[in-house]
Amino acid sequence: MEFGLTREQQALRAEIDAWLDEVSPLVGESLGTEIADFDAAQTFTRLLAKKGWLAPSWPRQYGGMEATPMEQAVFAERYAYRRAPTGLTIVPIGLAGPTIIHFGTGEQKRRFLPGITSGETVWCQGFSEPGAGSDLASLQTRAVRDGDSYVVNGQKIWTSFGHLADWCVLLARTDVEAPKHRGISYFLLDMKSPGITIRPLLNLAGAHGFNEVFFDNVRIPSENLLGEENRGWYVATATLDFERSSIGGTAATRRTLDDAIAAARAGAFPGFRQARTRLADLIIACEVGQWLGYRVAWLQGTGAIPNYEASVGKLFATELAQRAANTLLDAAGMGGQLRTSDGRAPLNGALPEEYMHLVSMTIAGGTSEIQRGIIATRGLGLPRG
Repeated sequence: MEFGLTREQQALRAEIDAWLDEVSPLVGESLGTEIADFDAAQTFTRLLAKKGWLAPSWPRQYGGMEATPMEQAVFAERYAYRRAPTGLTIVPIGLAGPTIIHFGTGEQKRRFLPGITSGETVWCQGFSEPGAGSDLASLQTRAVRDGDSYVVNGQKIWTSFGHLADWCVLLARTDVEAPKHRGISYFLLDMKSPGITIRPLLNLAGAHGFNEVFFDNVRIPSENLLGEENRGWYVATATLDFERSSIGGTAATRRTLDDAIAAARAGAFPGFRQARTRLADLIIACEVGQWLGYRVAWLQGTGAIPNYEASVGKLFATELAQRAANTLLDAAGMGGQLRTSDGRAPLNGALPEEYMHLVSMTIAGGTSEIQRGIIATRGLGLPRG
């Protein structure tokens, strides 16, 4: 692996930053992946679509750029560092769209992909359930075939942006007699369908991003089945494989640290200056995390499938983010607890928001325990048990 960006990748990085300078007055900045300002997130998504940058990894025939994995990593890094409001792109661009491209019929591609690449439709993911999180294959939501449709009953939880979404990628059990990894089907669900009830779940910071979603005899037309009936688990695992390296998380942490260092140099918050040794350690760790993320992209660029390497990056980035948030909140003293509504708050109130938001990051996308298990067995070759 070459430890450095090529001249072309450096030029792309500069172009992204210049464009973000242009559009930042229209969309501002966001903290974490929660959508505090839906209008800003939607505006940014549509600006990306107009620029042609909304789906960099997609094939050109579907509105993408066919960007290399390293180019995709550059996009992710700059968006995260600049706190661009990218929350609405996560499911449609990173998960739903690629899965439709890979498994969808010609009609499904014509029907769903244009709305995604234009930024017009909002998507959510209906995977997790109260009793099926890390063990997703234990899901119990049922879909029973009835003529030309499926009737769905059950519940999903932690459905990010479900209250804003037009469509949902949904997993439901269609054969209760089959082993748990079989008998699951993958659907494209219209969130305006009768029988859907959405209840908000507020996070520690009081933000509404998560939801629990209930299905009471909800009908899904059979043409909205993606892939084969009872083969949805294999479609779902492909969906999860489309998730990228964790370089965005490391870049977001680096931005917060840079802001703290700038404040310390300005003499605004003495606690940050007193914590300079710890801040230096965290900056070094951010450099490590950045190159772990780039390594995943580099491996993808060679045609390899990163496995434990992606787990290393995810584990490192999320635990680093929590460590950085804890360090800065502690260094800021009592004033660090002030929220965004108080003009005296260090870093415009980012510290408590990030600290609370980041609690879930070592759980979401696969817990740290799961990542360590993957690293141990697939990376180090250690025995199970």
